[in-house]
Amino acid sequence: MNKKLASVLLSIALFAPAFAASAPVAATPQIKTGKDGQPVKAFVKRAEMLKKRAQKGGFDILFLGDSITHQWEWVCGATNEGRKTPSKTGGKAVWDAKLAPLRAEPSGIGGDRTEHLLWRIEDGLLEGKSDPKLIVMMIGTNNTGARMDPPADIAAGVDAIVKAIQKRKPAAKILVLGIFPRGATKDDPKRVNNTKANDHLAKLADGKQVFYKDIGDAFLTRDGVLERDIMPDLLHLNTEGYTRWADAVIPEIKKLLAQ
Repeated sequence: MNKKLASVLLSIALFAPAFAASAPVAATPQIKTGKDGQPVKAFVKRAEMLKKRAQKGGFDILFLGDSITHQWEWVCGATNEGRKTPSKTGGKAVWDAKLAPLRAEPSGIGGDRTEHLLWRIEDGLLEGKSDPKLIVMMIGTNNTGARMDPPADIAAGVDAIVKAIQKRKPAAKILVLGIFPRGATKDDPKRVNNTKANDHLAKLADGKQVFYKDIGDAFLTRDGVLERDIMPDLLHLNTEGYTRWADAVIPEIKKLLAQ
């Protein structure tokens, strides 16, 4: 083999792993930006508030996610966070009654995709006195809603978050929840994408520190229909929806904390 050919082959060998390892957008930490390419002020403000709140510690369970987690802090039927009309969604009453007594803390931001939650972890959410025994995470539906990311990409994003958490809090258990159903029927394209993503998410569990649970059926009729008396916009939960979430996940939380 001549020296020139050997040099070319060596270059290919050296650079091939880098190309093969390039992560999808969903698994690359990113601050949320607007159409102008600048950071979204509302995201930055809430992310900073949640980070400071988490860094004070004082909780055993941390719920991570997007608007569905964010709205654990909303009062259903009230005006929330400066909105002009009463919200049809929100689960604060359920949180206060069922999850706050377990020393749980909600940490969600509306519109977040996996890459945004990953950025929040990288930005210091788990620093300071933040030391949860269990992290409950449900994220990914906005990857479907915004870009219809391939299911494998969504799972890669969740996997990146899991690894980022483990790097910082190796003793914490992580409960990955299946992405909740959306859309009225099981053949809704966004529902289908989330369901396929869940097939990948289930494989992230190792049964030791990382666990997976799909509670999606708690929100559906026997025929797989999602009704507006559970999710008024077929995505976000009202009081009944949050009650079903809490009732479905609390036994799993207690089991994992007891291990």
